Amino acid sequence: MVLSVGLAILGLLMAAVAKTGPMALHGGIALVLGIALVFYLGGALYDHPEPPVLRLAEYYDAPTRFGIVMTLIWAVVGMGVGVWLAALMYWPEATPAVPWTSYGRLRPVHTSGVIFGFGGNALIATSFYVLQRTSRARLADAVSPWFVLIGFNLFCIWAATGYVMGQTQSKEYAEPEWYADLWLVVVWVTYFVVYIRTLARRAEPHIYVANWYYMAFILVVAMLHIVNNLALPVTWGSGESFTIWSGVQDAMIQWWYGHNAVAFFLTAGFLGMLYYFLPVRAQRPIWSYRLSILSFWGIVFFYMWAGSHHLHYTALPYWVQTLGMTFSIMLLVPSWASAGNAIATLNGAWHKVRDDAVLRFMFVAAVFYGLSTFEGSFLAIRPVNSLSHYTDWTVGHVHSGTLGWVAMIIFGAIYSLVPKLWGRADMAWPKAVEWHFWLAITGTLIYVVSLWNAGITQGLMWRAYDEGGALSYSFIESVEAMLPYYAARTLGGALFLTGAVLCALNCRATMRAAGDKVDETDRPLVAQPAE
Repeated sequence: MVLSVGLAILGLLMAAVAKTGPMALHGGIALVLGIALVFYLGGALYDHPEPPVLRLAEYYDAPTRFGIVMTLIWAVVGMGVGVWLAALMYWPEATPAVPWTSYGRLRPVHTSGVIFGFGGNALIATSFYVLQRTSRARLADAVSPWFVLIGFNLFCIWAATGYVMGQTQSKEYAEPEWYADLWLVVVWVTYFVVYIRTLARRAEPHIYVANWYYMAFILVVAMLHIVNNLALPVTWGSGESFTIWSGVQDAMIQWWYGHNAVAFFLTAGFLGMLYYFLPVRAQRPIWSYRLSILSFWGIVFFYMWAGSHHLHYTALPYWVQTLGMTFSIMLLVPSWASAGNAIATLNGAWHKVRDDAVLRFMFVAAVFYGLSTFEGSFLAIRPVNSLSHYTDWTVGHVHSGTLGWVAMIIFGAIYSLVPKLWGRADMAWPKAVEWHFWLAITGTLIYVVSLWNAGITQGLMWRAYDEGGALSYSFIESVEAMLPYYAARTLGGALFLTGAVLCALNCRATMRAAGDKVDETDRPLVAQPAE
């Protein structure tokens, strides 16, 4: 209740200081959310019975359930905007003459909505679930997890609404302004503290490898976010700021952040998800636990140095570019170690992969993880980069990772968790899971293959010269050559979005038809008094 009142006061202060503009609107959103929480909690004091005394002998999964719901909402929103943007590449005249519908404003809504809204909620929700099961201990308290999830989604809403109003720092994957960045620091530090506190009270002495990856994700993302977003506001009532970094240093810091956001947000955290849910679903132990640890340290060390490969042929010192390229190639070893470890875990369980669409999501995720990491190392090589950079090949590479790896493992985890958390033996529409799998894999392949072709075609057209040394093709000719590929890209994205909507509807039906199936063994270890 105190935190809710504090949020309302914070929102009121923001709105009062800013008076107009995005910051004032965001203050209003925080004010409304704080007041709504006050009324909700106040009503709960009278409408809900006292919690049972034995609740401490059960895992605390309510935050995970909320996180899954938000994951599904952001999936539909973020991917829906993405399909709209893909369509605009083919039909640019479809954009209404309204500023907020422009490509430049909607593009970060898509990237932030999918990466942070969809991916971030999935990571937080599953990390709370996995942490409790692998530690055999209940979450450290009942308030912090809710503050983390509600606070994180408030940040995502601030970000998306700010973009459509034209508010941005113009830093890739780090567009929200200074006050939103400060809010996220508070939320993220709370997340780290509750995670460590729960881990410290574990009843299981061993720290399972999934928690290593989740902890690396939480800790390094905090470090990246703080350093990259060091900025000074123009005024305290302004939603505008300027970064303390400048010139090539700003570019280096940005891509140290950008590539390590891929490393620790889109890789390490989801490897934690993979290392828990795939063995549990396959009912097979990890093929090599030692290899999973070696892979962890390789990924943590090598990834930190790879960001400068985004800046080949720029003002960045040549040796720094070469360092990034070298470590990007070396990164293939620990990355393939994790992908191979996951696939080898399925030895002896291939019949389950054939029959279980949920396990098939996880298998495909591991395969795409291996393919995407190979492609990333390949594209970091300077001569290859000279062809691929600034083309749609890079966009195809990013989506082979986000659609084929990140989204697939999220959907596999969701289909594993939803029936269990809502007391059912299976999803409400089991056949829909199969349909979703084939929609997702078909959409991903169409999307990625079309952009591979588009990117290579672009690169070759841009570097083609005639006998007189002039460019063989104008830029507009290269754009016109992309139209078939952009049409295919839109189709692939639409198929993937259809699968995500089907997943959301299936989960909604499962939640509404919640059962009473309880696994009595799925409980924390609580010390029992001696007889």
